Amino acid sequence: MTTGNGAGTAGGTVVAPTGIERALTAAVEGGSADAVVELLARTRLYVLVARLHADIPGWTAPLPAIRDEASGRTCVPVLTQGMLPPWHPEWVFREVGLGELARIWPYDVRRLAVNHGTPYAAMLDARPKRLKAWSRADEQSGGAQRGVLLTDDGGPLHGPLAHGLALGAHLAVTNGLIWNRLGAVYEDYATDRARLRSPWGIPHRAEYRDRLASLMKNQLVGRVQEAVLRTRHTLAHRLGRTPTPEEWSDAVARTFAVRDAEDRAVADRALRHITRYEERFRADGVLAPEGRVDTLAAFDLGRAVNVVRLALGARYGDPHEAEQDVLRLGELARAAYSSWADFSLGYLMARVVHRAEDDGPEAAEPTYRQSLTEHRLLTQDPTSPYRNIPWS
Repeated sequence: MTTGNGAGTAGGTVVAPTGIERALTAAVEGGSADAVVELLARTRLYVLVARLHADIPGWTAPLPAIRDEASGRTCVPVLTQGMLPPWHPEWVFREVGLGELARIWPYDVRRLAVNHGTPYAAMLDARPKRLKAWSRADEQSGGAQRGVLLTDDGGPLHGPLAHGLALGAHLAVTNGLIWNRLGAVYEDYATDRARLRSPWGIPHRAEYRDRLASLMKNQLVGRVQEAVLRTRHTLAHRLGRTPTPEEWSDAVARTFAVRDAEDRAVADRALRHITRYEERFRADGVLAPEGRVDTLAAFDLGRAVNVVRLALGARYGDPHEAEQDVLRLGELARAAYSSWADFSLGYLMARVVHRAEDDGPEAAEPTYRQSLTEHRLLTQDPTSPYRNIPWS
């Protein structure tokens, strides 16, 4: 097990791109092969694949192999998230967990090279006995870590592009992905394409552009739920204060009086759900006593950033186009909200209201707790983009 060396310095000091590489370096320096294996079992690992091969139905390219000049040994090279190279139209990446590597390992290779040739490298023994240890560590870890805030210190950290990318931070935290990157993958090539097909119904570029346009217009967040909030916002503007629950309920009843029965039923439930969760927000200290959520647009805008990143990973667009889309989404978000906290609460509200509508309030409880945790992480962690990027 050895560390690598190479570029990646700032002011004479090696700077790892993300916390993943910093943790790997610390584990390697600690000298415990088991500690490195345990860390890698919780880490997304990637192998390079020619897109031509990745697009062959029902076929998986074999693991690549390289020769390590220092030891003269043949190795399988893998990369951690922070070390993936820039986007390329014809080269893609497949995610492989440590357990999967143990199952498909080539019989004649005895080393795994992680981030080979970089300052954040590790060389692991891959003899049969160690492969069994990989499988055990994978089973015990539960797979790649999720619910964490990952920042690429070499990516956009300030300015309009960073602002736009930060709109997608909720889902990046949920999935344990870097929030500030427009790069080679979102999760991995096959998964990015699969996620676009389901749940988004996007099988090709033309459908992607249509769906992104709908998200930019807030057409997927729920027209009835959004109308219920808009009714209160309009009434508040006329009254010069937040309406009472009774005033709001009466206004919603008038607004939906001429709608069909299904819309009226959805509006009634939305009113109850929004009222309930605003009370929960206040009790949990994330919404001021007189505060309110005026729009659910954050849900479409935040998801749109992730759809852009998925489409880039699926090769339905290129980095320049993706950057322009993210910048546009940032403009739309600034027009709809006045702060990161308001944006985040709009996203949280949409998430739990839709879950409650689809599956009932009890089923929405885990979603509420998870979303609240992510909201607090993004609004309170000193390394969060919501603490370091001005809203306007």
